[in-house]
Amino acid sequence: MLVQKIMSENLYTVHPDTPVTDAQDLMRREHLHHLPVVDTHRKKLVGIVSEKDLLYASPSPASTLDVYEMTRLLSKLTVNKVMTKTVLTAHPSDLVEDAARKMVDNDIGCLPVVDDDGYPVGIITESDMFRLFIDLFGTREKGLRATLRIPEEPGELAKLGADVAEHGGNIISIGTWPGDKPTNAVCIIKVSGMDKDSFVSSVEKHIQEVIDIRET
Repeated sequence: MLVQKIMSENLYTVHPDTPVTDAQDLMRREHLHHLPVVDTHRKKLVGIVSEKDLLYASPSPASTLDVYEMTRLLSKLTVNKVMTKTVLTAHPSDLVEDAARKMVDNDIGCLPVVDDDGYPVGIITESDMFRLFIDLFGTREKGLRATLRIPEEPGELAKLGADVAEHGGNIISIGTWPGDKPTNAVCIIKVSGMDKDSFVSSVEKHIQEVIDIRET
């Protein structure tokens, strides 16, 4: 799947000279956690500011300043003073898993998505990844979810799928992870049209262990 399929295209941005108070108001109003910062004239990406950046920019509650003084100081502080200027980005045609890896490896919560000319066209966030995770696992569909240990050999998933189909089941989702040894893998499969007993009896000849099985 490509980034363009799950990114948010309804993009809110600010300029480097936007007052921090305006950026805070926009985040609160639209329930945002990150705002790409674009050049005032060319509209190209020049930075990103997070909810945390703006929080750190605010005076501490223990400050001796009164509300009027704090408001006055914040109104003079602009986004370019607190934004991150070196921004990791994604392209609409990037693979989702590559974008996810970039976010995890760099411990960041989002990636602005830019086109070939450097103009922001969207943003991909942790929330977008979570929604994809839910869809990939068929979480919203009712069915039988099983975690199986299977041999790490070519054709094992094909055999598993054939077993399910042969007994009238329909695969909602399926995925594999490395097992506890190089010779096995963990498979999570969700099916409909089968109960626990019929599922286990249909696949038992091609699996090593049923780790977990439940109706969801």
